[in-house]
Amino acid sequence: MRLHIFRLLVKSGDRALSVGEIGAHVGAPPSTLAHHLTALVQAGLVEQERQGRTILNRASFDSMNRLIAYLSDECCAGVDELPEAGTSNDNAA
Repeated sequence: MRLHIFRLLVKSGDRALSVGEIGAHVGAPPSTLAHHLTALVQAGLVEQERQGRTILNRASFDSMNRLIAYLSDECCAGVDELPEAGTSNDNAA
């Protein structure tokens, strides 16, 4: 659902959408959308602006571009082999 909402906001560009408009597109009730939008705002992927009693939502393109850059930099970099079962891993966090 969050990916669906984020993709919708990316497609809308600079035009912010209200919760009602988002709900009409994704078919989810306002309470569900509020929950998912809160998570997207906390992650820095969505910006909100209040206009009177309406909260408008838009994608944070700066954050999205930083995320894309990070994913591109890390793509196919590989991962360390996992330690064998029963061996100590002093570097585990």
